[in-house]
Amino acid sequence: MQNTEGVKQGKNRVKKIRGMMNQLQAFLALIILCVILSILSDNFLTIPNLINVLMQNTIICIIAMGMTFVILMGGIDLSVGSNVAVAGLILAVLMKDMDFPIPLAILITILISGIIGLINGGLITGFNLPPFIVTLGTMSAGRGLAHTLTGGAIVNGFDESFKALAGNFLGIPIPVIIMFIIFLILWYMLKYTKLGRYSYAIGGNETTCVLSGINVKKYKLIVYVLLGLLCGVAAVILDARLDSALSTNATGYELTAIAAVVIGGTSMSGGEGTLVGTLIGTYIMGVVNNGLSLLIVPSGIQQMFLGGIIVLAVCIDTLRKRQGKKAKA
Repeated sequence: MQNTEGVKQGKNRVKKIRGMMNQLQAFLALIILCVILSILSDNFLTIPNLINVLMQNTIICIIAMGMTFVILMGGIDLSVGSNVAVAGLILAVLMKDMDFPIPLAILITILISGIIGLINGGLITGFNLPPFIVTLGTMSAGRGLAHTLTGGAIVNGFDESFKALAGNFLGIPIPVIIMFIIFLILWYMLKYTKLGRYSYAIGGNETTCVLSGINVKKYKLIVYVLLGLLCGVAAVILDARLDSALSTNATGYELTAIAAVVIGGTSMSGGEGTLVGTLIGTYIMGVVNNGLSLLIVPSGIQQMFLGGIIVLAVCIDTLRKRQGKKAKA
């Protein structure tokens, strides 16, 4: 019995060390990127630009933090961009066309996004369907719903008190403050609650968790709902920032969020990763985007470059798995 406990503790230590190394590698990559871009562009290290990088990536970071929980359990969600678009349009319609009070409209929007997450999680856990296929379907359905809500028309011109959500507080962008508050809450949840412990355990070995009496379906459902709720928060911030809502908003956010999570050290097979890593991974993607824009790289080449980063992220994840298997052997 003592030997078994010792083996478990040893494995946990190895995982922690590996996780720290992944974070360190990602952080070093971010520093190197910043150094290179500061050499290539005089505007990169300016305060306005750095604040802009922080601001521009808050929405992706909020989504990616929720995606971390899902991927830790061995899942995936391709519908987050559609969720944000639908929620953004619902919020716009509630405020502009139906004259709902802003706080109530925001609450309803976030709850509806949570329901979309519930549908994803319910289909996956209730019918044992592959997360990739389910969320690919809801991604398409969500875009269709977003287009149907307003017939593809843009909704804009929100109240100044709502647009203030994208303003500043003591010189700090409010979306950045919201992002870090969410980060601290989710970091605590991942580190000190059952949901966090079971996220790692289920992603590491789902069969063992089932045999141990853990209600795997329940906790999978919770993380999909959590991600849905965070998509609702992201939609509110996006509407406030753009002062508009459109069915094509948040296109491609799912791929960027997944790439940020993987670059930050979370394994696509589950059971390994951290929110700190995801935060770093998000800003690696953000710095690359910002740098390419400052260097006036054509948008088509930017998309190709970012696509290459996503492929690279998957390659890095595959190499990590192989190294992990060699270490176990």
